[in-house]
Amino acid sequence: MLKDQLVGEGLLTRPEILVPEPLAIDTLRLVHTREYLDKLISGDLLPAEQRRLGLPWTEALWLRSRIAAAGTLLAARAALEDGMAGNLAGGTHHAFADHGEGFCVLNDVAIAIQRLRAEGAIDRAVVIDLDVHQGNGTAAIFERMDEVFTFSMHGEKNYPTAKMRSSLDVGLRDGVGDIEYLAALACHLPEVLDAARADLAFYVAGVDVVAGDRYGKLALTEAGLRAREQLVIHTACGRDLPLVVVLAGGYAPTQARTAELHAHVFREAKRCSSSRSWPCRHRT
Repeated sequence: MLKDQLVGEGLLTRPEILVPEPLAIDTLRLVHTREYLDKLISGDLLPAEQRRLGLPWTEALWLRSRIAAAGTLLAARAALEDGMAGNLAGGTHHAFADHGEGFCVLNDVAIAIQRLRAEGAIDRAVVIDLDVHQGNGTAAIFERMDEVFTFSMHGEKNYPTAKMRSSLDVGLRDGVGDIEYLAALACHLPEVLDAARADLAFYVAGVDVVAGDRYGKLALTEAGLRAREQLVIHTACGRDLPLVVVLAGGYAPTQARTAELHAHVFREAKRCSSSRSWPCRHRT
């Protein structure tokens, strides 16, 4: 629905949309353990493991997870070339090296970072995670890696109950609205980018911060969400920092509403890229 909406608005043309092939197992092993991947390949996840994941294992889920992760890697390559790119999926930040949880099977951002680092395409990366839930899997994967700075601004009392340690965590009280949220982000984001000294940024652009989200507990308005997207994208653009946008969570009352909220970050990315020399191409 998001892809159709962006195409319908003329923001994307179909030739600009690339469809990735599923990632090879060797690439997944840069992040995920052999034991966990063997279970995903064979479908031998235990009932308790599937409950933790929040989804039943199926061949379709396994295939979709590898394709979505491939989309983030493809978008990262495009961002390094073009300045900015996006995956119309991804942001599965609750996946740990050895298990999945919170609807996340594979950690697409971590996989993309480790693949690019292994190739020598980047040395340092920063993850700007603004989903309402802490990016616990990403934080755990990179906790001991100084080359990757993880920043998560999330609902302090929301899932997950046991938080991991990001490079910087900013926990927000329930009910925070536009003014407090945007002030906190404006305060911390420049500090994060200064500390990260990154070659590439990943923006985990969850829209579950908006009031009325099923799993949210924050109270941003749609205008506040648009201001958030503008702040992140223009801050990255202003530093000539290549930026990859991935979706993460969004649980509005209808799928159409969720797609509309996700569309804002791509609209803002297009506006920013149109004012610069970067020929921003959003990828899926």
